[in-house]
Amino acid sequence: MNVTLRREDLEFGVRTVSHALGGRTAMPILNGIKLATINNEVEFAATDLERAIRCRVPAQVEERGAVVLHGQILSQLVGRLPEVPEIKIQSADAQVRLLCGSATFELPVLPAEDYPQLPEPMDEPLGQIPTPQLLQAISQTAFAALKASETTRLALTGVDIVVKEGSAKFAATNGYRLAIKRVPILGLPERYEGSFLVDAGVMSDLQRVLSGVVTENAAFYAEAGQVHFQAGPVTFSCRLIQEQFPDFERVIPKDNQIGLFLPREEFLETLRRMELFAAEESGAVTLRATAQSTALEVSAASRERGKSLEVVELTRPPARGIEIAFKAEYLIDALRRMESDQVALWLSAPERAGLLEPAGNISPADEGFIYVCMPVRLL
Repeated sequence: MNVTLRREDLEFGVRTVSHALGGRTAMPILNGIKLATINNEVEFAATDLERAIRCRVPAQVEERGAVVLHGQILSQLVGRLPEVPEIKIQSADAQVRLLCGSATFELPVLPAEDYPQLPEPMDEPLGQIPTPQLLQAISQTAFAALKASETTRLALTGVDIVVKEGSAKFAATNGYRLAIKRVPILGLPERYEGSFLVDAGVMSDLQRVLSGVVTENAAFYAEAGQVHFQAGPVTFSCRLIQEQFPDFERVIPKDNQIGLFLPREEFLETLRRMELFAAEESGAVTLRATAQSTALEVSAASRERGKSLEVVELTRPPARGIEIAFKAEYLIDALRRMESDQVALWLSAPERAGLLEPAGNISPADEGFIYVCMPVRLL
């Protein structure tokens, strides 16, 4: 391999695929980033066998070839290279030279023949998801899932992507809260339906990767236990979790008649203050609303931390009163990922789930988002 490419393209390629490096693994080759020439481009690739990322950048190709370099060393190096416009990459024997202005770096190579063949889309995409809406869908759902270390139920560690009727619903839950975001899929075949469960951590990596790509839409593919997202020069592939996700449509409250319409930022900041006084074991804050009054009392108390009370003015009075408690963290997590000035918290009884959604002049970023939260039992 003998190629010349811009410094920023090298850095972009390495940074993009580094999200899929294997880390601690019994297969040392998974610690590597593969560089391969394809026409007038260099393709960077990395995988941990759960996800795989490819990224192509333009290059002047003088001699074709492929090499595998130690990913961590390469990632650290490209962030510290001298400020020069172009970098040459030359492979010779068992090493690769990076020529960067007056500096030369010699890197050992890993055996390219040991590098696994990466999955890639073979058929036409199911459709195109607008990239900004895809990023927002991940942001507003993945946080609600559990980490693998917290449960043996793999379904609760994933984001379920339900595709039908021209849209995709992203959903994640930990059993006590449920985040749902609906986004359009352009060009989806008529009557197509499918469900794809992807690890929430993998989806968060997808968000980080695509945040660095300037493209209008991301192509969505689904094939043989894998899904692929292709946006501009980047292809992100990941395995599906082979478990059944809970029927989340059944747990969405349909008959909550008490609506608390709140200024989002003020409610969020109040909850952050109240959380400091909540009992450590429950994290509960209590909401008290009175019929025909716009004063919502938000309070928290614990023996170790003391107690606090604050009033938030509702934008309209509720039809009837209610006293209900929620884990502050759960409400904060949802509110800080929204952008609308106003939200509505729909309630029916102290022991039944509440539904949080944007209200008023809804921000485009919040369209299609709802959040269901189970209450904390009041003593």
